[in-house]
Amino acid sequence: MSNLRDAVGLCIPYGKANSQYETEFEPATGTIWGYFKPRGTACFSLGLLKDIRGHDNALAHYAKLCIDNMYPRIRSFSCRNLTTISLVQGDALGGGFECALSSDVIVAEESAQMGLPEILFNLFPGMGAYSLLARRIGMRAAEELILSGRVLPAQQLHEMGVVDVLAPDGQGETAVRQWIAKNAKRRNGLQAVHRVRQLVHPVTREELDAITDTWVDAALLLEDRDLKMMSRIVRAQMRRMESGDVTDVTAEAVAEAMAANA
Repeated sequence: MSNLRDAVGLCIPYGKANSQYETEFEPATGTIWGYFKPRGTACFSLGLLKDIRGHDNALAHYAKLCIDNMYPRIRSFSCRNLTTISLVQGDALGGGFECALSSDVIVAEESAQMGLPEILFNLFPGMGAYSLLARRIGMRAAEELILSGRVLPAQQLHEMGVVDVLAPDGQGETAVRQWIAKNAKRRNGLQAVHRVRQLVHPVTREELDAITDTWVDAALLLEDRDLKMMSRIVRAQMRRMESGDVTDVTAEAVAEAMAANA
């Protein structure tokens, strides 16, 4: 194995620590290497079988766990008299954007930026972005935003209908309180409209599960250049964080990676 590693390049270990089934991904050849590391007698013990099964289900488990957290919020925790509000201060990209979209109302400060950069490394946001954006701005606009990979300012997203309330920088929490006070007298009717929205454009658990299955299939087909682009974004983000530049760190990291890839 060491000679093969030297010949084709880096192998990246991944999976659960101290597992009896260790794995490495070899980007140069798109190969996953698996190694049995049984404890005690070298046989297919219950522990070894459990670790093998755990590895095979790891990516799907991650995706399902994301949906386990997202879906109750999308459904307002099955409460008829609950309005959920997301406040975005700074960047919300990828999963952060999806999380914001899961609420009934989105409040964003003017300097906030949001986007779905997954297409830059040949993937797509698979934990609710398509469903939730389509419900707000229609399928075509949702696809255009997802396929662009662009990071958009809150002002533009407000004009598109993604952001409900635009607040001055530093006034996000005040804007949330003002929205609550403004709508207090019509809360019953407002919450009924939100329930009707879910009836007219429902986002079901079955739909989200099917989309995450598609995401897992797509993730397993990523090639070396895709993983390099993903790593470039992560490295750019880490450099900015290490330098103490945490303002717009995610959006700037994406922009830096895009420029380097041009």
